[in-house]
Amino acid sequence: MADKPSKPANSPEGAVAGELSALEEAFRKFAVHGDTRATGKEMHGKNWSKLCKDCQIIDGKNVTTTDVDIVFSKIKCYTVSPSHWLPCLPVLICESHSTDGQSSYGNLRGKSVRTITFEQFKEALQELSKKRFKGKSDEEALQEMYKLIEGKGPGLTGVTKTVASPTVSRLTDTSKFTGSHKERFDASGKGKGRAGREDLVDNSGYVSGYKHAGTYDHKVQGNKSYI
Repeated sequence: MADKPSKPANSPEGAVAGELSALEEAFRKFAVHGDTRATGKEMHGKNWSKLCKDCQIIDGKNVTTTDVDIVFSKIKCYTVSPSHWLPCLPVLICESHSTDGQSSYGNLRGKSVRTITFEQFKEALQELSKKRFKGKSDEEALQEMYKLIEGKGPGLTGVTKTVASPTVSRLTDTSKFTGSHKERFDASGKGKGRAGREDLVDNSGYVSGYKHAGTYDHKVQGNKSYI
């Protein structure tokens, strides 16, 4: 009996058991982006949109942000877990023989989910690949879509970057400050804290600016040692 041909090594299905494929690694990186509680197993809509933008799935021509949103809404589904329908099973059996028209099927209505799993993620890519790579076969288009994503991670798009300009440098150079603002920093540019904001009373007994301030007690104690 001939062996079943194995999946290509570069395909998500061909990854070794226990080892994530490059596509799934990218999926998890985007899935946890901006959410410290995320496990990486499910992806929210905003992260899906970011992945499509950062990986250039959205080209503004064949695939738009609207296309991405529509596919996400289509792929995510209403789920009904066993914990919802098992308790209702005896009731449904009885109601199937009831003639009063009353039913508790409303208890089985699925809970709307806001995320997609990795498997659903691949379904979404397959749907978009037909629009993104027109003229290619379904398999070729899907592989091209995978190549756009594999090895990628969330970019820093939208993050404020430090801008170096003469205007900013002048405004942040403490040596050029004047008036009360100048008093808030020492010669090195370090803030003085409360001393730079308030007029603190000097109760040391020394004249302001006296260079030997703080030496009196030391001198007195030194003289007593000779008595």
